[in-house]
Amino acid sequence: FLTQTKIVKRGLEIRARAAGASKTIEVEVDKPLGLTLGQKPGGGVVIAAVEGGGNAAKAGLKAGDQVLYTSSFFGDELWPADKLGFTKTAIQAKPDSVYFVVSRGAEVDVKKLTKRPAPPRFGQKLTEAQKARATHICLDCGYIYTLQKPFDEQPDTYACPQCRAPKKRFARYDVKTGKAIGGSLPPVGVIIGLVAGIGAVGALLVYGLQ
Repeated sequence: FLTQTKIVKRGLEIRARAAGASKTIEVEVDKPLGLTLGQKPGGGVVIAAVEGGGNAAKAGLKAGDQVLYTSSFFGDELWPADKLGFTKTAIQAKPDSVYFVVSRGAEVDVKKLTKRPAPPRFGQKLTEAQKARATHICLDCGYIYTLQKPFDEQPDTYACPQCRAPKKRFARYDVKTGKAIGGSLPPVGVIIGLVAGIGAVGALLVYGLQ
């Protein structure tokens, strides 16, 4: 018997698919995570301990949960958690919240899992801590900037961790409305097309006047 449930806890969304006593849980956890990971006998990663009252506990994660996936370095993919060292490195490299997919009550051979796209961030739910830091939004994919480092202090080479759009494709973000301040800008491709079109028309006019 298979049931699909959706649980919301303190702004963090958990999607669980339960089959009997086992379930797969997907949740995004803000840093500091408040958990300890350990190597699972035979391969894989398990949550060894969860700090009481920490972000992982608030999200519903428990000690003994097997970690199936975590966010990649840039957050655009979910990577199988088959090796403890690599999983820890990926989590440490992720500057903000980390997406977890865990199995509870069932053993999963993570070596058979493949990379998968990260959940889209359009309409993403922010924690209170993230809302306090949310200042900019990517106009191309909807990624909301919530890092502790001020956005204006990021170098010009900064790119959206989700779609790799350049820094200039970010606009100031209004937490109350959930939208970019001042509306959105046309995609880069449209701008390039307009410039190219204007240039072509100008070339024809110049050629015709000669």
